[in-house]
Amino acid sequence: MKEAAGEANLTVVAIILIGVVVAVVTPLVNSLMKTASGRACCTDGGGYVQGSTCQGGTYAGQTISNIDCTTSN
Repeated sequence: MKEAAGEANLTVVAIILIGVVVAVVTPLVNSLMKTASGRACCTDGGGYVQGSTCQGGTYAGQTISNIDCTTSN
């Protein structure tokens, strides 16, 4: 009986750890995806990325993380 309780506790700990990892990684992945999307939009709009801003093209002067491809300026 003690072995079954130990396995149940280990399962609970594993589920909690998976939840913590997902909670930490999700914002990081979302940020990386938004940045990649902004870089692609800048390039597609005829500009180039310098640092964290788009130079030239449709999205000139905008920060890469704030570029929204669905609207053009």
